[in-house]
Amino acid sequence: MPLLQGQHITKQLMGQVLINNISFRQEANEKVAIAGASGAGKTTLLKIIAGLLQPDSGTIIFNGKQVIGPHDKLLPGHPQIAYLSQHFELRNNYRVEELIWFENKMLESKAAALFEICKINHLLQRRTDQLSGGEKQRIALCMLLVKSPLLLILDEPFSNLDPIHTNTLKKVLDEITARLQITCLLTSHNPMDILPWADKILVMKDGQIIQQGRPEDIYYRPLNEYVAAMFGSYNIIRQKDLALFSNIQSIVHKGQDNIIRPEHFHIVRTKENAVKGIVEKIIFLGNRYEVEVLVGAVKIIAKCNSMNVCKGDEVFVTIRL
Repeated sequence: MPLLQGQHITKQLMGQVLINNISFRQEANEKVAIAGASGAGKTTLLKIIAGLLQPDSGTIIFNGKQVIGPHDKLLPGHPQIAYLSQHFELRNNYRVEELIWFENKMLESKAAALFEICKINHLLQRRTDQLSGGEKQRIALCMLLVKSPLLLILDEPFSNLDPIHTNTLKKVLDEITARLQITCLLTSHNPMDILPWADKILVMKDGQIIQQGRPEDIYYRPLNEYVAAMFGSYNIIRQKDLALFSNIQSIVHKGQDNIIRPEHFHIVRTKENAVKGIVEKIIFLGNRYEVEVLVGAVKIIAKCNSMNVCKGDEVFVTIRL
């Protein structure tokens, strides 16, 4: 039996469909990420899962029992589900340790281990107005974890963080799932927050889950351009343009458009199993380059580890899947 299961969840607001007949499941200790454009319904779904928003129809089953919504419960929420909104707030004029002990249900020794995991030991004596945004977020997270939840839900946890605090939070989440054995579900717009972390990804659009699966499958075999665009640069070779690439044996998806990631395009020295193009643009990305090549009227993006071509060069491009 899965730890979490959604069955035909639907939610409307003022005639607008926010969630449209969604079903999904999450196993214990499985890390699940939800991706989708703004307005896709991600936050609405998370609030329904946490028991903070009432679905119009459908059922959330958590740990074998139905999650009761706020229409049927005086104090909304589930005691074993921790939900951290992207709009969280901490009480003013308190020291950090005071806030945490208000919520604590752990033994002192276990709480001390949690402070270490959340990387807040050095913050316990500070007041809440002396904290950065990333520090406040880790403290808010700790305040939820001292209640010993089974499921942790995070809504856009990286959205307002600089790279330093983002990397710190990622390390904290790794330790939470590994050392505390807490199942985690989160949303994010950034593919680099999702792809290295998740065991499974749900992609939402217009209140529906349009594709779900392992990160590798979502990234390399997207259902359509919307899914492809959610996870970075991509190339699309449409059926009408296939003749331009007829020399490349790897073009096998005949009868449909081909979506191919830039790292599968390679600039080569010979014309064998390749097509000719002109370099239009070179973009430096730190650990690699993206080279835009015009093949006929089709623009192709290829990733290169070193930059050995110049704008205007005539090159040969092939595909290695």
